[in-house]
Amino acid sequence: MTQYVYGPVPSRRLGRSLGVDLVPFKTCTYDWIYCQLGRTTHKTVERREFFPVADVLDAVRDRLSAAPEPDYITLAGSGEPTLYGPIEEVIAGIKQLTRLPVAVLTNGSLLWRPEVRRALLRADLVIPSLDAGDAALFEYVNRPHPSLSFHQVIEGLIAFRQEYQGALWLEVLLLAGVTGIEAEVRKLARWIEQMKPDKVQLNTATRPPAEDFAMPVTSEEMSRLAAHIGGSIEVISPSGMPSENGFQARVEEMLAMLRRRPCTLDDLVAGLGIHRSDALKYVQQLLATGKVRIKTQKGLTYYLPDN
Repeated sequence: MTQYVYGPVPSRRLGRSLGVDLVPFKTCTYDWIYCQLGRTTHKTVERREFFPVADVLDAVRDRLSAAPEPDYITLAGSGEPTLYGPIEEVIAGIKQLTRLPVAVLTNGSLLWRPEVRRALLRADLVIPSLDAGDAALFEYVNRPHPSLSFHQVIEGLIAFRQEYQGALWLEVLLLAGVTGIEAEVRKLARWIEQMKPDKVQLNTATRPPAEDFAMPVTSEEMSRLAAHIGGSIEVISPSGMPSENGFQARVEEMLAMLRRRPCTLDDLVAGLGIHRSDALKYVQQLLATGKVRIKTQKGLTYYLPDN
């Protein structure tokens, strides 16, 4: 049952976060060009109970009893958490287990549906995303499910702000030469003014993205562009900051483990105490740089150094 829960892990935004993963890997409404988990393999808008609610809550209970107390319990992970049909039941169940605040990290694409907005009302913190200020750029950056439109998503974000009484932080991720230019940020700012989030978190790509052309914005440019967005602004992880170094440190830690013995992905997850999606990111980096290779034996895939 621990497949549903990971951490607590250090979070750039939430301190120590206990993650709850409600959907299978790369099940999402978008296929972001900058996604650190790679390309979406199951693009959908169908909401389902991918895993039993009772199993998810049992896993949260077990981890809370065994791990250091986190700052947040965060519904996020390997895909879009609002695709999990009974997410409202999970939030309610967690609140019966603990007084720790519950955060939901969502791309915001389904908030136009009243039942999705209603399902998140008991969360203490919701962090949706908005990465484009018009329909053309929305299609280019987010590569959404064909049934989703830019104005539909915008209307959902505005409606949610009107109904939701908890803390609402909006994440805006900027890409060099795409969304990270003044004209596009000004478009975003007009929509943000209507949404009235409590905070805007300005971010950029710091880990290997799904597409090589999704490039980060420099620290200096992030600070300059932030001035064009009103309200409370927090710049998160500009390029070249410690989070990127931390990613490389974890990659080297994995390589050191593989030098001791060949490992399956499950071995790496258990040995490093990390989430499966994170293990995949680090493995992809090692494969891309030619530092490891794959060997299949008795139906299992092993990773080992390419000496």
